[in-house]
Amino acid sequence: MEDYNLYNQVGARIGPGGRVLALGEVLWDVFHDSTRLGGAPLNFTVNVSRMGHQAILISALGDDAPGRSAKETIEAFGLDTRFIRTTPQFPTGSALVQTGPNGQTAFRIQRPAAYDAVHLSQDDLRWLAGWTPGWFYYGTLFSSTDSSRKLLHELVGLLPNAIRFYDINLRAESYSEGQVRELLGLANVVKLNETEMELAAEFAKLPRTSIEAFCRGGSARYGWTAACVTLGAQGCGVWSGGNYAEAEGCPVEVVDTVGAGDGFAAAFLHGLSRQWPPDQIAEFANRIGAGISSSPGAIPDWDWSRMLAETP
Repeated sequence: MEDYNLYNQVGARIGPGGRVLALGEVLWDVFHDSTRLGGAPLNFTVNVSRMGHQAILISALGDDAPGRSAKETIEAFGLDTRFIRTTPQFPTGSALVQTGPNGQTAFRIQRPAAYDAVHLSQDDLRWLAGWTPGWFYYGTLFSSTDSSRKLLHELVGLLPNAIRFYDINLRAESYSEGQVRELLGLANVVKLNETEMELAAEFAKLPRTSIEAFCRGGSARYGWTAACVTLGAQGCGVWSGGNYAEAEGCPVEVVDTVGAGDGFAAAFLHGLSRQWPPDQIAEFANRIGAGISSSPGAIPDWDWSRMLAETP
C-alpha cells in the first residue's frame, strides 16, 4: 500500500489530465496450472493507477463465485470499483491460456460473459461527464458486440475532450475487419504489436514498409497524435508529435507474456501524459513490459517506488 500511495502522490502532480477512464473486459486467465485475474483493460488500469493516474474501469462481473473473488481482488489493488457492476445475465468472463515455448500465449475467450452486459444509467453518464477524464482507453474484444460498441460510441460522444487511446489487442474470433477500421478511426493514440500492425495496415490500407511509415500513414488518415508498435524481445517503435524513435528490448528471462503489452500500454500513456520525447517513452515502456514478462501473471506485485525512482 505504501508504493500505491507514492504513485497517488505523483498522480496529484499530474493533474486532471491524468484521469484515465477505461472500458472493457475483466476475466480470469485459466492456465494449465493456475487461474489468475486479468483482462487487458483491468491489467492496464491497475498499472496506470500505480503510475499515479486516477483511473476508473467500466466493466461487469457475474453474480457468481468467480465474480465475487474478482471483486475482492480488484478492491485489493486499490482501484475504484464503482463502475465494475455485477450482473446475473452472464457468468464472469474467462479465457483459456495456452503458453508456447518462448512464453508466447494464445487465448480462447469464453463468450458471452458478464462484461457483455455492461449498462450505464443516465446518472452514471452525468457523473462521468463531470469527472472529465483526460484519457479514454478502449480495446477490440469488448467492442465486438453491437451493444458494447454502442456504449463505446456513447462514451466517445460524452467525453469529447478525452484523448482516445486504442489498445488493439486482437483475439482470435473476436474481431472483424470493419470493426478494427472503425476503432482505428476513433482513436487519437494507438498501441499494437507487429502482427497487429500488419493486419491493421491491410484492413485500413496503411503503409507497412516500416513502423514509422505505418504510424505516419495512420496520422495522415485518421489524425493520430501518437502510435507505437511493440516488437517483443526486440523492443518497440514510438511515434509522437511528428517524431519517431526505436528502443531495443530489455533482456529478461521470460516466464509468460500475459499482461506485458497492457503494462507497456500504461507506460506509453504515462510517458505521453508527461510529454516525454519518443525515445524516453520507448525505453520506459520497454522496461515495464519486460518486467511483467519476467514475472508470473499479468499484474505482478512490484516495488513501484523503485521503478519510479529509476524513471528519467
